[in-house]
Amino acid sequence: MNQRLIAEIGRTQRLEIINSLKRTRGMSVNELVERMKMSYMGIKQHCLTLQRDGYLDTWRRPQKMGRPEMVYRLTRRSHDLFQADSHQLTLDLLKSAEEIYGPNAPEKLLYSIFEKKTAALKAKAKGDTVAERAKWLANVRDGEGYMSQFANNHTDGGPRILECHSPILNLVDRYPIIGRLEQDMFEAVLRTKVRRQMMRNSGLYECAFHFGA
Repeated sequence: MNQRLIAEIGRTQRLEIINSLKRTRGMSVNELVERMKMSYMGIKQHCLTLQRDGYLDTWRRPQKMGRPEMVYRLTRRSHDLFQADSHQLTLDLLKSAEEIYGPNAPEKLLYSIFEKKTAALKAKAKGDTVAERAKWLANVRDGEGYMSQFANNHTDGGPRILECHSPILNLVDRYPIIGRLEQDMFEAVLRTKVRRQMMRNSGLYECAFHFGA
């Protein structure tokens, strides 16, 4: 977590707003008021300050009836406030491996890392059913900083593990093969077919791993 940015944001309430927005696709001031039990004007002022400093922007969320509702969402700048397991040095090391050992070297290294990680997770996995293993895996991933949760709403996409952050996002952007490696890892641990679906929009990162119950 970037301590300079934390110091810049300052107030605990502003960090709570950012944490609340991180797990959603955006929230209105009224939704934040209900979540945080603060006054409307207090929340609104914090949001305006965070927007001024470049951490939030706004968009109009369509409603079933009436005018679209204005909601706040995170910008890309907010990503540095959350856990990061890879930095520029990681990218530089993979690039050096490519220069020394050839164009396939980075993918081979990533494959080896995910192979070992998958084996370790499979050895520790708990649960007799897919859902139980999914709950266990979501809890493990959440502890690793992926802001992961298990969801089983059949009217809203079916059973899935939903992640709202990636500590290795710079690697995901540079090496798309990581998406397939993550999917393969989830399939091995859950012991079922998995479909990986990622959404990126401004500061929104959402990656869902869908599977059959």
